[in-house]
Amino acid sequence: MQPASPPAPGRVLLIVASAVFLASLDLFIVNIAFPDIEDAFSGSSVSGLSWVLNGYAIVFAALLVPAGRLADRFGRRRAFLLGLGVFVGASAACGLAWSVPSLVGFRVLQAAGAALLMPSSLALLLDAFPAERRAKAIGAWAGVGGVAAALGPPLGGVLVTLSWRWVFLVNLPVGVAAIVAGRRVLRESRDESDLRLPDALGAALLIAGVSALSWALVDAPDVGWGSTRTVLLLAAGAALLVGVVLRSRSLDRAHAPILDLELFGARAFSLASLSAFLFSVAFAAMLLGNVLFLTGPWDESVLVAGLSLAPGPMLAAVVAVTSGRLSARIGQGPTAVLGNLVFGVGVLWFLWRAELRPDYVGAILPGMVLTGIGVGLLLPSVSTAVASTLRPSRLASGSAVLTASRQLGSVLGVAGLVAVYGAHAGPDPLDAFRAGWIFMALACVVGAVAAAGIGAAHPRAAPAQDGAAPAVAQS
Repeated sequence: MQPASPPAPGRVLLIVASAVFLASLDLFIVNIAFPDIEDAFSGSSVSGLSWVLNGYAIVFAALLVPAGRLADRFGRRRAFLLGLGVFVGASAACGLAWSVPSLVGFRVLQAAGAALLMPSSLALLLDAFPAERRAKAIGAWAGVGGVAAALGPPLGGVLVTLSWRWVFLVNLPVGVAAIVAGRRVLRESRDESDLRLPDALGAALLIAGVSALSWALVDAPDVGWGSTRTVLLLAAGAALLVGVVLRSRSLDRAHAPILDLELFGARAFSLASLSAFLFSVAFAAMLLGNVLFLTGPWDESVLVAGLSLAPGPMLAAVVAVTSGRLSARIGQGPTAVLGNLVFGVGVLWFLWRAELRPDYVGAILPGMVLTGIGVGLLLPSVSTAVASTLRPSRLASGSAVLTASRQLGSVLGVAGLVAVYGAHAGPDPLDAFRAGWIFMALACVVGAVAAAGIGAAHPRAAPAQDGAAPAVAQS
């Protein structure tokens, strides 16, 4: 059932934001439950249990771009509701899992649903909002993902006190409510200008390539960056992705390439995706690194550590919604540069002030405030920069590339941080953490350099002067 009249933009935002929050939250909340899951399935190996985390990350990253292309072709509303339904059903199954293999399998299914709903959510949102309000809508959409990531530790800490199964079951009430509301509120949109079938072989190559690359990144800290397995996976992933590009360039007219190379011809799109990738390296490393610092040298509980990080995401949510005014004044590129640099200053604060003696107010809180402001500035600006380069028919595909860039950056950030910690392990426990904060700051500096080339990136799909909605086909 679809609405007879255009849906209220605020209701669309609430529905898609709820789904994006759940999909993003599950990338991080399960980490906190890992020890309890290990206790529940006694006798299981740590390497086997690691796929409860890694399986979700790899499948989510691998399926994003194909899912975005399918959503553009067959309908964003259909893809969003199907993805959300799969995600909710798989969450319930995870909460009832009876073994490690069953939990890993349900996590893979959960990731597939998340990959289907994420790219279509932004397209549905842009279709619902008039041009003059679109920047704020994108800010809210982008901010939700960052807030969900940072809220994973504290929320997970609370739920684990009840049972590790609640880490998954908590998705059910919000997800079911979003499905019911989405069926009533959301309207369909798709790319009517391109009736070609998506390239199945190209999709398979892309999924295999991203899976191999992600697998190598999450596996390298355990088996070694120079191990045969890591090198082979990295080489295979690179070769498969080159194959995707070559096939997308030479595909016949009967099939639509799974990777739209025209997107990367736009400087703003390419540099915004690169900046988001580099920023996500620093962001994911900061979340993990600070939890390890608070629970390690400072000997805080997981719950206290999670709550100690909460001011950052709370501030990020506020800044993300309001940063559109700054972007409108100085441009998306400069705002993204500022976000990278402010975040970098935040992690340098940790480097400067953090010592073995606990001092949350002096050493951690100011850094969390700065990193929260950086998240709130960066994520909406790169999302708007990407949206500004897209034809309405490519909204889901383009946002999928951006989300995949962020996800791969997160995987590399965690893997890189673990490698840095291992290389700087020594008698002084602070040495490894200091090296980690420098690693995060460097990623932000390179991300700022990439963002500097974005420019103003004013929307062309929905010019402000006429206030027209994107010219997507309605059904």
